[in-house]
Amino acid sequence: MENKQIHRAVVIWTNACRFLLAVAFTFSGFIKANDPLGTVYKVQDYLEAWGLLSLKSGALPYVLALAVGVFEFALGIYLLFGIRRRLAPFLTLLVMCFMTPLTLWLAISNPISDCGCFGDAVVLTNWETFAKNVVLLIAAVSVFRGSRHLFKLVTDKVDWLVALYSFVFIIFFSTFTFRHLPVFDFRPYHIGSDIREKMEIPEGEKPSVLETVFIYAKEGKEQVFTIDNLPGDTTWTFVDSKTIVKEKGYEPPIQDFHIVSQEDGLELTDTILGDDNYTFLLVAPWLERADDSSMDLINEVYDYSVEHGYRFLCLTASGDEAIAAWQENTGAEYPFALADEITLKTMIRSNPGLMLLKKGVVINKWSSASIPDEYQLNAPLEKLPLAHLSRKTLVHRILEVVGWFVGPLLLFTAADLIWLQIKARRRRAVSKTEQEKLE
Repeated sequence: MENKQIHRAVVIWTNACRFLLAVAFTFSGFIKANDPLGTVYKVQDYLEAWGLLSLKSGALPYVLALAVGVFEFALGIYLLFGIRRRLAPFLTLLVMCFMTPLTLWLAISNPISDCGCFGDAVVLTNWETFAKNVVLLIAAVSVFRGSRHLFKLVTDKVDWLVALYSFVFIIFFSTFTFRHLPVFDFRPYHIGSDIREKMEIPEGEKPSVLETVFIYAKEGKEQVFTIDNLPGDTTWTFVDSKTIVKEKGYEPPIQDFHIVSQEDGLELTDTILGDDNYTFLLVAPWLERADDSSMDLINEVYDYSVEHGYRFLCLTASGDEAIAAWQENTGAEYPFALADEITLKTMIRSNPGLMLLKKGVVINKWSSASIPDEYQLNAPLEKLPLAHLSRKTLVHRILEVVGWFVGPLLLFTAADLIWLQIKARRRRAVSKTEQEKLE
């Protein structure tokens, strides 16, 4: 009796750990596939932290970003449905044995602000990530040791189909979001976001208290000074300066949204955010690396904006040389403005991408592969659906994605089971015929 209870407890514990890992890996993989370019940026951060700068600008970050998202999602689905009950636990344990020491190093050294496990959907500190991985490592060990206790949610007849379709779905989804922007936008510049509101500190909230310290060296020794006690002795040599957080307070979601005219250096931030009319922002963090395949469409949007009296501005972090080269290569006649590179990468996951603002609210966003054409821009924006906020809720989008995964999977599974029944009937009919001949 006691052995049965222990066995039952082991089975329950093992499968509880299995479902915990399944949720974590499926969610992590899906979030990476939802924002593949954001995953690329995170991979580049890792390569930079490891001193592998030569690999940062090549194809490797893109390949790794796709591979990691596909692998994690597929592994999560394997664990969820109980497919490959020996291989999946082994791979899970292997991943956690690698990730746990890695996140401990991140927590101690802090070369990257967060590991990017769950993208912008759930941002964890490095120590929180390490604690999470310790829990998942314990779960992975339990599942690996008790893999014989894992029960399947699908039969052996269709488990191959679930496994195959999971790979096909997540690869297709990653490709779609890479070309057409994330389906779920967790950044502060999502459609419907009021940029000005997200830059403000709510009433009653205290901002963080920051202090800039200066590091000077003398006779091989470094010393930290504040602005109030800088060394008067000229033998001290300036080394570096750092801004530290003395007191943590409320930090607005948007902090570095500043736009400066490239032509005359004028600050344009308040002008753009306070404009009652529509504003098109062509966002291109690096013009020297921007995709110019949609330049004809972008130039048409500029002509359309001039015709109807809308502001059109290209935001970039590139220098004058790159801007001049872009103008020469694309025939761009629109004005340029300068903004922070990280801010531009956060605003839209495309280089270039197009945003539509009105009174500082993000009305719509397009990647370079989905710029609206003359057939869509056939009237003033006030009369066009693309210039009005989408009514799709988060729940609506979740149901759509779940439907695209579950719907075809059920259809293919039903078709496969029907085919198996047809084959079984044929075999029985052949067997019956041969038996009648023998008689």
